[in-house]
Amino acid sequence: MTPLPRRAFLSQTAAALGFVTLGSTLRAEDKPAAGFGLGFTLYGMKSLALDDALKTCAEIGYDNVEIALLDGYPTEAAKFGSDERAKLRETLASKKLRVSAVMDNLTLLADEAKQAKQLERIKAAGQLAHDVSPEAVPPLETVLGGKPTEWDQVKDRMAESLRAWAKAAEEAKIIIAIKAHVMSAVQNPERLLWLYKAVNNPAVQLAYDYSHFQLQGLTLDDTLAAILPHTRFIHVKDASGTPDKVTFLLPGEGTIDYGAYFKKLHDFGYKGDVVVEVSAMVFKRPDYDPKEAARKSYTALVGGLEKAGLARGR
Repeated sequence: MTPLPRRAFLSQTAAALGFVTLGSTLRAEDKPAAGFGLGFTLYGMKSLALDDALKTCAEIGYDNVEIALLDGYPTEAAKFGSDERAKLRETLASKKLRVSAVMDNLTLLADEAKQAKQLERIKAAGQLAHDVSPEAVPPLETVLGGKPTEWDQVKDRMAESLRAWAKAAEEAKIIIAIKAHVMSAVQNPERLLWLYKAVNNPAVQLAYDYSHFQLQGLTLDDTLAAILPHTRFIHVKDASGTPDKVTFLLPGEGTIDYGAYFKKLHDFGYKGDVVVEVSAMVFKRPDYDPKEAARKSYTALVGGLEKAGLARGR
């Protein structure tokens, strides 16, 4: 999304928050359309064949998918050849699915050798993103590594590494959407925005995931107001516990009110996708079923849209 100027954003937000919440009893044609589509991450479907994962997401009703580029996944960039990319592009079109993002797990605290490999991964991610979605190139979404207690010691080094990432992203003609993580050095909006502003490059934008902030006792309103003007991508999941004892959950399994969540996104003028992220903490459970997880998450999100009085936006 294009960031709003600060003054315009605050003005729009104040006006929007004055609106009366629309009831779910409104007819679909009377509800305002949400400016985003619903997606599911294939990070949570590693055990499925790619065609099966896409078929499942389309049949459930998702609008888009996030493609996982991590090692060992069917779409690992270095091993996913040109014929496979062409087939994926055709399958996405036939299933009426978009690609909302490509996902990798990088760290800004890599040594020189690993950093060089990561820069190549960013370029490879850019090529794959262009190959599978040439008309609407998705961002590369990643967390940033490190530990919360290290921040003051490593923030300058992280900024230097991110500048190199940004240069690689510019060459690959892709945006990197960086995400705060409760267990990483960049764990809250203040640190994320410091890093974003320190680099100050349009090739670097932000990813928003409220679950990480909820665990730190931060409010939805405050974190959205801080991050949303610079946000390119949104993950949703639930969580319980504390920063020292985290349990990630599927949407609907925790305490996030998705009616209020979607209403705020709409009122704040967000235009982009909202994508379910399944934490490794969840998909490594012995009883984890990726198809059931996708269905359960979809039900929670659609219920939130209905509660918010919003028509489905794609």
